[in-house]
Amino acid sequence: MHNALIVHLKNISISQRELTILKDISFDVEKGEFVYLIGKTGSGKSSILKALYADIPLTSGEAVVAGYSLIKIKKKNILALRRKLGIVFQDFQLLTDRSIADNLRFVMKATGWKDKHKINKKIEELLKKVGMENKGYKFPHQISGGEQQRIAIARALINDPELIIADEPTGNLDPETTMEIMKILFEISSNGKAVIMATHDYDMMQKFPSRTFRCVDQKIIEINLAEAPEFVSAV
Repeated sequence: MHNALIVHLKNISISQRELTILKDISFDVEKGEFVYLIGKTGSGKSSILKALYADIPLTSGEAVVAGYSLIKIKKKNILALRRKLGIVFQDFQLLTDRSIADNLRFVMKATGWKDKHKINKKIEELLKKVGMENKGYKFPHQISGGEQQRIAIARALINDPELIIADEPTGNLDPETTMEIMKILFEISSNGKAVIMATHDYDMMQKFPSRTFRCVDQKIIEINLAEAPEFVSAV
């Protein structure tokens, strides 16, 4: 596999409970690329993201993410793969019973960080990266949805992942906050990480144009939004 490739999918199909969701899917994503995944609800966007972090098993074709083959991947390799990925959800999924800094600390300890000094230094660095320095002592309910999503992005960056998978990360946010989150995600990709983001927010995509795949009729097709505005009105 080309060593700049973070994602390589060739002729894969995704099924859940005997139902085929996507078939014969092929696409590659390189380091530093920002890719949108669009399509109607139920078209397979979330399924492809779950397949990328081995939450949905793949049994045929070629599928390599961050150096790991996903075809019949073993459990111990799933854990190793996920350490190379950062995952950002729509609903933040922060632990409400602990501070922002302790949310990050919890994930760090769970993924093998031990040195207290290194943990504290990394937390400081991550909070700065997402514009949340001096907020580490606050609890999730004390900060806005946009700030919670910044923390979710910081959490996704803990282990310096090669790929960020973002499933509707701006779905619960107002337009101004969405702009702030998008700037952070684009900055992450400009620093050499790949970002794959599922979204419904076509206005935002016009402001932050990038490579775009559309899920439709069990396929994934690459489209150019600038040349195909009718696609946007159709999804």
